[in-house]
Amino acid sequence: MNSPPPSAAEAGFSTLHPDVIESHILTRLDGPALASAACCSTTFHRGSSQDHLWSSICHSTWPSTASPSVSQVVSTFPDGGPRAFFSHAFPLVEEASTLVPSSSAPPTELLSAVDIHHRGQLIFTKLQKTETDKEWFRRLPFRIDLLEPKDVVPTPIKYPVGDGACAEILEGMTLSWILIDPIGRRAANLSSHEPVTVQRRWLTGEVQARFATILAADQGHVQCGIVVTWGRSEGGVREVSLEMEDMDGKHLNGKDSLVILQGAMEGKKGTGKKRVEEGLRRYREYAEMKRERGERKLMRERALDLAFMAFGIFINAAFWCYVFL
Repeated sequence: MNSPPPSAAEAGFSTLHPDVIESHILTRLDGPALASAACCSTTFHRGSSQDHLWSSICHSTWPSTASPSVSQVVSTFPDGGPRAFFSHAFPLVEEASTLVPSSSAPPTELLSAVDIHHRGQLIFTKLQKTETDKEWFRRLPFRIDLLEPKDVVPTPIKYPVGDGACAEILEGMTLSWILIDPIGRRAANLSSHEPVTVQRRWLTGEVQARFATILAADQGHVQCGIVVTWGRSEGGVREVSLEMEDMDGKHLNGKDSLVILQGAMEGKKGTGKKRVEEGLRRYREYAEMKRERGERKLMRERALDLAFMAFGIFINAAFWCYVFL
């Protein structure tokens, strides 16, 4: 069977010199646009398969990945190097009823590539390695802190005064937290990209922006929560941390968290379309399930209290009936 003739647009593109396509057209596209262009034209497909193009896109999208140690890992990702890494790190982890347990051993270390932007301006970037093969890591509550207790990151975003200022953070701030398994060559973005909540802690005056990804596990849904905290006295960011908690608000230990995170890195990813809306939808559904779960738990506790109280009254009445009869 003869293949269909190329379209007029594709025929026109094929007359361009490859250097023009690669240097003056493809380099102006972001990751999603480049992936779409590769599907529209065989000429673009050939040009968009260049590793250096995808490396440049990864570095511009996530400056933390420009580190030589990360670039080396990214270049060896199966099925495409930096292009495959982008497909791992750009979209949300695909929602599933339960993450499938991995057949491979848990990673002995994790890399966290974190970037925070406000209105398109980079205000914080860091690459951090976490060793996961230590006994203390597996037993203690899982937590990754990017700042030391006394560190403060000066940013254009000053301490928010009033609810309007908190809303401004919600509208203009984006965060990416890419968790990388450097041995297994897997990665996942654990952030909702934009905050799901911005709240002021009235006791301390701190303002916290929360980013979250909701994951399904054997014990039910869990929240992978990223918190960015502005200190009232310091006037800058004083905390950027990642934690895992279940629907009862209990923090998961390192061992259980590692199993869930490994499943997220090895699992399917979404398309990247409407990731902000999807992340917010999942968080709201999780918050509603958590609220309903708390109400059911409170009702059970009240029912038990009433049962114990009734039993106590019955025993007391029986005792006095025995005494007087």
